[in-house]
Amino acid sequence: MTVMNSNKIELTQKLLDWYDENGRQMPWRFRGAAPNPYPVWISEIMLQQTTVVTVMDYFLRWMKHFPTLESLAKADIDDVLHAWQGLGYYTRAKKLHECACVLMDKYQGKFPTKREELLKLPGIGPYTASSICAFAFNQPETVVDGNVIRVVARLCGLMQEVDKDIIYPLAQQLTSKTRGADYASAIMDLGATVCKPQNPLCLSCPWNKNCIAAKQGIQNEVPKIKKLQKRKAHGAIFLAFDDKGALLLTKRDKGLLSGLFEFPWNIESVEPPFDEKWKKQGKKIHHVFTHIDYTADIYIAHNVKQTGLFVQPKNLKDYALSTLMKKVVKAML
Repeated sequence: MTVMNSNKIELTQKLLDWYDENGRQMPWRFRGAAPNPYPVWISEIMLQQTTVVTVMDYFLRWMKHFPTLESLAKADIDDVLHAWQGLGYYTRAKKLHECACVLMDKYQGKFPTKREELLKLPGIGPYTASSICAFAFNQPETVVDGNVIRVVARLCGLMQEVDKDIIYPLAQQLTSKTRGADYASAIMDLGATVCKPQNPLCLSCPWNKNCIAAKQGIQNEVPKIKKLQKRKAHGAIFLAFDDKGALLLTKRDKGLLSGLFEFPWNIESVEPPFDEKWKKQGKKIHHVFTHIDYTADIYIAHNVKQTGLFVQPKNLKDYALSTLMKKVVKAML
């Protein structure tokens, strides 16, 4: 399968020329290869499942708190999780810390420049490995995210359902052999600012005359991406106050949220964690996980006699809470 009959070298150059004039400014971005792979790696992990707007402030705070690979490796995992608080998918933060330790211990604090070596590191999959190779080392790596899928699907006028496996070989044909970093940034920026999901600005697109979807007027119908069906779950979250008004916190020791502090909760039942005079509240909490659409009832008990970690509500900010638990704090406290 080929992109189209257009001159692919010409298409690539058109996009790079457009990027030179219109590329977005971001705190982790450089023209050409980044001088230090560390901020590239941090930004790429943060940007997974998260928007650029959300990541901006988190990235700046992170780099102030952990300015170097060495500082991250030496940090306590609770400190790392606290800095990540609110970004979700906390396994990413744990893998960042683990990977930093491996890089310091086994790679003398230097990132491998080969994709195959990067893939051996904790938390670095094919997408992140390609991103590091492109952005940090200016290699001609093809990086495919949602923006790239949309741009290439429209360029080729693909009406069938598409995914990364279908788009990758098409996108690869356009990847610059000499400006890997700028090209990867350019095609993502094109998707984010011009070739938008709805009402794309086709007249401003450097590929407008080559785009099959634009020529056929089907740009708002492309791409068709099969969406994952989330199952619904109804559970409960329990706020247990002692006689001093402090809240019971537990620390999860397994699963995706391991290492985080939380209130006792169930994902698919309302069974309390221990016998107490629980009172159901009128408010419900809604949260969407990767595969689960979750709704929880809130139960409160006062003057509980349980042993454990009790924290005053005003001090909860000092503990790494999951996004779900932060929603509870905001809604109930």
